[in-house]
Amino acid sequence: MGTNESGRTLRTTETSLEVLETLREIGGARVTELAEEMGLAPSTMHAHLTTLKEKEYVVKSGDVYHLGLKFLSFGDYVANRKEAYRTAKSYTEQLANETECRAVFVVEENGRGVYLHTYSGKHAVWKYSTVGKRFNLHQTASGKALLSQLPESQVRVFADKWGLPAETENTITDVEALLDELAEIRETGIAFNEEEQLEGVKAVGVPVKGPDGRVVGAFSVASPANRVDEERFRSELPNILLGVANEFELEISLS
Repeated sequence: MGTNESGRTLRTTETSLEVLETLREIGGARVTELAEEMGLAPSTMHAHLTTLKEKEYVVKSGDVYHLGLKFLSFGDYVANRKEAYRTAKSYTEQLANETECRAVFVVEENGRGVYLHTYSGKHAVWKYSTVGKRFNLHQTASGKALLSQLPESQVRVFADKWGLPAETENTITDVEALLDELAEIRETGIAFNEEEQLEGVKAVGVPVKGPDGRVVGAFSVASPANRVDEERFRSELPNILLGVANEFELEISLS
């Protein structure tokens, strides 16, 4: 059982949240299927689902339960909670249009990255949205851009908490090697992902800061590796990113 700062949690609440997460992962399920998936008694599962249904967090189609549309209002609120988040939306679209790549704006939460805005350009690697999806920071250009703005001690804490799992043979899995790369990113303001999260995909990322000097997120663009030569990857895309990042930082500093 997890604990909060006071050392106390409610197991019933934890279970209800786990029900919602499991429903999202498996795409809807019957009571018995969900109970078996989570190792709970069907009667216990039914009680949780009935409560969630009454509060409109889940809906029932026949005998299959799904997440309800009520979550859309939560997602919209979270994505627009901060002025910087709202402002980043148009700049992410601008990046996609200027680079013809897939552009994203991500933030760090609890040591992992979260996609907040995504747009696809002509040569985007994939077209579907990953808004809300969490990912390991050390595997991506945007994630490394975010990590580069944190103290070394905090990076080590995150590495201990989540590990440094490899998605490809190019993924950094050694914390000292990661720290060396982050030091370089801190100097240049540019982070590179050379097929470290997905084979055949390269990406470039930059961190962006608020008026107080603290990092608020990172922009990144990704392209199939066979469509981006070294000059575009190392110079053209970074220059576009830096220009857009400067415009973004200026706008939020004046708002």
